[in-house]
Amino acid sequence: MSIHTDDIQVWQAFQQGDEEAYTSLYRTHIRPMYRYGMSLTPISEAFVLDCIHDVFAELWIKRNRLGQPENVRFYLLKALKTRMIHLMQRKERPYQPLSQVEFDELWAEPSSEELLSEQQETTNRQELVQKLISQLPPRQQEAVRLRFVEEMDYHEIAQVLDINRQSAQNLVFRAVEKLRKWLLAFILLFLNLFAFVRV
Repeated sequence: MSIHTDDIQVWQAFQQGDEEAYTSLYRTHIRPMYRYGMSLTPISEAFVLDCIHDVFAELWIKRNRLGQPENVRFYLLKALKTRMIHLMQRKERPYQPLSQVEFDELWAEPSSEELLSEQQETTNRQELVQKLISQLPPRQQEAVRLRFVEEMDYHEIAQVLDINRQSAQNLVFRAVEKLRKWLLAFILLFLNLFAFVRV
């Protein structure tokens, strides 16, 4: 079965409210979306990550009204580009469109050196996330670990924590939003320090 066919099946499941399919879409396409976004505006990783998050948040909200794209990855890249252009125009950020050759290069497989570098970056990010999770209130820590480590659904989390399903969702949502803000703040701080060193 081709990747394209797999994408279509996952997309259809996502439209029916399947959270695992939604997560699968994110994990499958986050890397090319990130590479594409950074090629459009390499000045801010935080901005690109924010736009990707916005795209997926809007997809979930509007999932029942979406059609079936012929190519899911192309659809997501186009959605990301549209979102970025909208925000950059609103914030008067510079925008330089990609040439066809540059766009095609986004689909090239990474080299072994790039993969090794990415693995190290992934390890560093995982260590950072673990440190940030430890700063959450105990209840939110437990909810996050049950959801993303134990891979429990919200009904199961509610049973473990002796709360209702909506409260379980709220706990996870608040924790994820807090982690996201901390991560973005850390990235912005890193970028500011990097710019300062280069002056």
